[in-house]
Amino acid sequence: MNIRKIAHPNILLIACLSFLLCAEAWFGYQISNLSSQQEEIKTDYSVVNNITFGILSVDQWREKMANVIDGKVKDFTMTATQKQELQEKVEKQLYNLVDQAIAEMNKPQKGIGGKLKKLAFNALVDPEEIKSEVPVFAATIVNRINKPESKKKLKSIVISKVDQLEKETFDNTEPASVTVRKHIYKKYGVSGTEAFEKTINSQLTNIQSLLYHYTYGMVACILLALSLWWLMRKQVVLHTTLYILSLMFAFVLLLVGITATVIEVDARIQSLNFTLLSEKLAFTNQVLFFQSKSITGIIESLIGQPKFDAILVGILILLFVVILPALRMIGKGILIWGKDKYIKNKLVSFLAFDLSKWDMADVMLVGTAMTYIGLNEIIKSQLSNLNIQEDLLSTVTQNNTSLQPGYYIFLTYVVYMSILSIILKRTKLFG
Repeated sequence: MNIRKIAHPNILLIACLSFLLCAEAWFGYQISNLSSQQEEIKTDYSVVNNITFGILSVDQWREKMANVIDGKVKDFTMTATQKQELQEKVEKQLYNLVDQAIAEMNKPQKGIGGKLKKLAFNALVDPEEIKSEVPVFAATIVNRINKPESKKKLKSIVISKVDQLEKETFDNTEPASVTVRKHIYKKYGVSGTEAFEKTINSQLTNIQSLLYHYTYGMVACILLALSLWWLMRKQVVLHTTLYILSLMFAFVLLLVGITATVIEVDARIQSLNFTLLSEKLAFTNQVLFFQSKSITGIIESLIGQPKFDAILVGILILLFVVILPALRMIGKGILIWGKDKYIKNKLVSFLAFDLSKWDMADVMLVGTAMTYIGLNEIIKSQLSNLNIQEDLLSTVTQNNTSLQPGYYIFLTYVVYMSILSIILKRTKLFG
């Protein structure tokens, strides 16, 4: 009868906690999956909008400047003021030509033929009369220039020269840029920049919302599991089952915390506007730097480097942040489940208790926070130097560096394990 009284609450407890554990694991799986998707999308976006293919590309500047010049040439119409200014310049040139011709004819002549020409010129030509006709000639020239057929020919000449210059001005980014854009646009099923921006922003907004909802779901499962300890604080007979299942909750938190993105570094020029011929040349969302990492991603990056010190750091993080915390939980679970059998086992006792001093999960948590603070301040300081507000040039920078849901899940794991350690000391699991 006593066995049944114990068995029924145990079964009910296991059923409730198993449901919460499954919910937590499902939330965690979704978070890891969505984090990977978000990282992939943002990486693709940073490639398409990389500053190398934008502001630093001669091809992009050439194309934008050529469009402005072509538009100005095609739409050009001379105003009355401009006609007057042009006529004055033409008159000035004509006066200079007349003065040069008169000076040439009045030079000392050595031969008879030259002297006869000079004599005939001075006898028949009145320089002042010629100069009086200059304004009429200048007006005729300006009127001819402004005829539709003349303007059409002039515009054609200018545009052809601009096109020629455009073909001769290039760098090596255009082929790579076009290839990359086509591949990524095809991947997201879009045909142009505007559709790509719209699709990416929509997907990222949706993913970000889901990530935080699932994170709240995981934390809620943990809080519910902890609340059971309060409700059953006097049910000593159920503490063993409750603690072992609580360790499983911690294991899921650890797994998700190390695989989901913890930190994201994103620095970009939000907009650059340059005025050319009263027209604005604009570049938007130019990515200067982007990097998104999970703890496992950091470990893989370090171990994958050729430098020994980087490999060593990667191995140490793997050991003290991933492997030892997992072994610590396993040791506690074994010791509590078979306390009569393993209470004197040195290896199990070492894993359950002595290993805690080597568990560096909390150090990793603080280190990530300090890294974020340092990087955020450095990037903010550097980007502030790029903010320019002038008549011809204006730039606006944007710092999107942030801690991601993976960090908060890892934080929850560290706090949760600390609470479990306190519970272990206060309960009579080994008494």
